[in-house]
Amino acid sequence: MLNFSRARSQPRAARSMSLGGMDYVDPKRKGNFIGKVCLVAALTTLCILVIKKSPSFTSPSLFSIHEPGVTHVLVTGGAGYIGSHATLRLLTDSYRVTIVDNLSRGNLGAVRVLQRLFPEPGRLQFIHADLGDAKSVDKIFSENKFDAVMHFAAVAYVGESTLYPLKYYHNITSNTLVVLEAMAKYNVKTFIYSSTCATYGEPDKMPITEVTEQKPINPYGKAKKMAEDIILDFSKNSKMAVMILRYFNVIGSDPEGRLGEAPRPELREHGRISGACFDAARGITPGLKVTGTDYKTPDGTCIRDYIDVTDLVDAHVKALQRATPRKVGIYNVGTGKGRSVKEFVSACKKATGVDIKVDFLPRRPGDYAEVYSDPTKIRLELNWTAQHTDLEKSIQVAWKWQKSRPNGYGSS
Repeated sequence: MLNFSRARSQPRAARSMSLGGMDYVDPKRKGNFIGKVCLVAALTTLCILVIKKSPSFTSPSLFSIHEPGVTHVLVTGGAGYIGSHATLRLLTDSYRVTIVDNLSRGNLGAVRVLQRLFPEPGRLQFIHADLGDAKSVDKIFSENKFDAVMHFAAVAYVGESTLYPLKYYHNITSNTLVVLEAMAKYNVKTFIYSSTCATYGEPDKMPITEVTEQKPINPYGKAKKMAEDIILDFSKNSKMAVMILRYFNVIGSDPEGRLGEAPRPELREHGRISGACFDAARGITPGLKVTGTDYKTPDGTCIRDYIDVTDLVDAHVKALQRATPRKVGIYNVGTGKGRSVKEFVSACKKATGVDIKVDFLPRRPGDYAEVYSDPTKIRLELNWTAQHTDLEKSIQVAWKWQKSRPNGYGSS
């Protein structure tokens, strides 16, 4: 006999019933589904309320607004030697600061020192970006409200510029153009440009004034002069307040020992004489190499105007305070006194207490015999005068930082 009965795959109570072509879900299952929907809706509502109550949701970043009584300064190259010292001074004077640096020459360790010193919200932010990337720069300006820009970011070694000139024209001239375009687009009103005495080349007459003809003799000086020309052309039809500071050879470090100069090891051969002296004193290098002893100077070595970094950043702050819309101020920043390389080496030996071995070598391409400033204009117009003019003492301050940090800012 055939069995026409079939096994039930599920209990009868759990199956839907069909009446007249319509399915009716079991009431228990329907209630369970509605409960889940209500739970999800409740949790979603709770999350939205929590997010809305968070400070980051209810209020914009302090860096993205113009706050009355607060000046927000973009410091390009703020992780570098001079830029970090300028940032320290600005923060000490209650400015709001954004650092933009690609860290190709700067030190993240310097930024971390500054962040520890000024941890309060809205004081300091760091953005890792390359000024050569116009889209990144535009994004930075669109998301932040800057009142002023201090433009330090640049490669800055004369010898290196003769080996890699295209790198210097791109990094200095092109990147300055990118920054200036962004400032114009987003109506940033004040521009403080970090320039150099290298734009003058090797003048026939000393000391150098601001009207001395600019005839640079190396790619570094030429790239800086091109950037200056762009700024001056732009300013003719702009309301922007512009200050161009042409400074001389920078030495020293923060008197309180918080910051110092820590060039990358691979750049030591191109770096400042102060760094080379310290490397020799610490035994990192076998001795100090002095290039050129046959210049037409009293002792045959180059003569330079050595300006302490503390004085230099003071000049930048005073330029920021005195900047005037629709006007361009151009100033030499120096002590007004020239010192020879041999004099510098002697001071370094005394400051470090080390009898540094000195090797005298032929001239380096791109160097010039004698350069020192006439700081009369900046004294009269900005009320600025170099205060730290004792060469040996400036070197002592920098040497103290070097000894306390044998690895610079570390591997960060």
